[in-house]
Amino acid sequence: MSEPTSTTSPRSGSISDDDPIAAFDGAAALLRAWGGGLKPDPLLTVSEWADRYRKLSSRSAAEPGRYRTRRTPYMKEIMDALSPGHPAQRIVFMKAAQVGATESGNSFIGFVIHQAPGPMLAVQPTVELAKRNSRQRIDPLIEESAALRAKVKPARSRDAGNTMLSKEFAGGILIMTGANSAVGLRSTPARYIFLDEVDAYPASADEEGDPVSLAEARSLTFAHRRKVFLVSTPTIRGLSRIEREYEASDQRRYFVACPHCGIPQWLKFERLRWQKGKPETAAYACEGCEAAIAEHHKTAMLEGGEWRPTATSADPTTIGFHLSALYSPVGWLSWERIARAWEAAQGSDEAIRAFRNTILGETWVETGEAPDWRRLYDRRESWPAGTVPKGGLFLTAGADVQKDRIEVDVWAWGRGLESWLVDHVVIDGGPEHAQSWDRLAGLLGRTRPHVLGADMQIARLAIDTGYEAPAVYAWARAQGFAQVAPVKGVEGFNRASPVSGPTYVDATEGGRRIRRGARLWTVAVSTFKAETYRFLRLDRPTGEELAAGASFPPGTVHLPDWVDAEWLKQFVAEQLVTVKTKRGFARLEWQKLRERNEALDTRVYARAAAWIAGADRWPEAKWRDLEAQLGAGGDDAAHAPSRDVAMADETAAEPSAGLIRRRASRGRRVFRSSYLG
Repeated sequence: MSEPTSTTSPRSGSISDDDPIAAFDGAAALLRAWGGGLKPDPLLTVSEWADRYRKLSSRSAAEPGRYRTRRTPYMKEIMDALSPGHPAQRIVFMKAAQVGATESGNSFIGFVIHQAPGPMLAVQPTVELAKRNSRQRIDPLIEESAALRAKVKPARSRDAGNTMLSKEFAGGILIMTGANSAVGLRSTPARYIFLDEVDAYPASADEEGDPVSLAEARSLTFAHRRKVFLVSTPTIRGLSRIEREYEASDQRRYFVACPHCGIPQWLKFERLRWQKGKPETAAYACEGCEAAIAEHHKTAMLEGGEWRPTATSADPTTIGFHLSALYSPVGWLSWERIARAWEAAQGSDEAIRAFRNTILGETWVETGEAPDWRRLYDRRESWPAGTVPKGGLFLTAGADVQKDRIEVDVWAWGRGLESWLVDHVVIDGGPEHAQSWDRLAGLLGRTRPHVLGADMQIARLAIDTGYEAPAVYAWARAQGFAQVAPVKGVEGFNRASPVSGPTYVDATEGGRRIRRGARLWTVAVSTFKAETYRFLRLDRPTGEELAAGASFPPGTVHLPDWVDAEWLKQFVAEQLVTVKTKRGFARLEWQKLRERNEALDTRVYARAAAWIAGADRWPEAKWRDLEAQLGAGGDDAAHAPSRDVAMADETAAEPSAGLIRRRASRGRRVFRSSYLG
């Protein structure tokens, strides 16, 4: 019988029967390799994960392709603070537009799905925005990453758990909802929470409380393991959620070194310098050596920058970051474009506010100091009560219902929301008297002469429902909602849409409830009060300047000499003050300086009526058409309606929202504007 031979060859590196030590070492190596294969991959940080696994889709990114944290190096520390190994639990980011914040939040979502699964809640300002974000951001995030596609089943699979607002994956689920949905905010416990654009959230979710507090309550059971990411462009000082959260944090700023002297500093807008009228000369002046830093230095400066706290936080688990668009990478938002935007904003408070919010990432200070009524008294102008001055192109009215009377102010509006008080009417008797409502209805049909020779009717009347709402609904329903808009005032600012609705509410008529009986509009009264005060403070041209052809600035409020001191005191009867909440946070609140403020309230309602009529959104062509009807554009235009204006018989049964009647020797012609009807 032949000798047994080794079944493997030493040449091949296998175990030899003739060498027991080598056999032991080989077996140990195999065991180590096997054990290593059982270990999970080392946990990455969010930024490392994004660099390794993310690809940006052309559907959702201006620069599609592989994600590179180096493109926005200031986001690295923010993203890594969202990683499980970091001690921070709440990460606050107050930022400008175009700095890469949204994509960093999406990287956070992708990281959770792939590396650290658990229940996650992502909140947008509204449910509709959450759906849009899911289609435009989250679906491409998953589709472009093989690692995520393996975790989340396709939406077309039956029982996949993948819907527009819900994405299931092994070990967790992503729920997307809107801050306006209390049900969505309390739907499930969440270890991870991404709250995007928190300053756009409503004050309350379905009247159940602050959306941020409701969302964060879902994470409390996860104690120190939770991660909450709050992101937003700020809005108004005292109302901004993100500013409040940032000021309660350690307030980190991104310091970059001057390429000339090496002194680290965080970028401030006041140090961006350029020749007036030449934004292309924009350069940054170093606060140390005053040398001009050119735009091309920015890339190296950002790569060498670092975040530094500038305050001490009472809560060490909350950290905050602030970033302006001055840090925007080269090719995104240049210093030249920022300088150009600043020059273009001059002369408009709204444009400057948008610049501070979206470019500088700072809050806007709303000036709510009441103008002096004596100053308004001294600059009153002369025109008869009930007569529409030359610049007025359509009429709206605001009605305030009191216990013993109904007060109505009629305002004329022109281009740029320039306005003139046309009439002030007090209807005695109160809402329990039928004749009071009859007199109010008579105001709707009454025509008022325009100085250019036309007769005008009220386009919209907005009436407050705060007192005796059923009576208001019944009257408005009888007049027709094309001309009458019941309104409900709510506190707070909403510049994106200061008027919302209409919503259908039940009305009561003769003790019988009527489904869909009234259409109610909700008005953010703080927005229109602040706007009115801002318009009252506008500088006016002198008499000499007017004689030389100067015009009043947009928004100018013209008051007639027939209004008395009492009406003017009511018109400026409130001021905006900062008060402390029970939790110690600051908020803005309108407070009365005197008891009666009907003139200010009716102005707000009339302004809301102009918004409902669409004046804030009309293109130039519509303003020209209104001028043509009145003859403001010339004699020929005065006698012929434009293509978009239909001629109507004055006996038409349907109430028109904007009647302009041209007085002529051969009878009256009635023009019904298609824009106000």
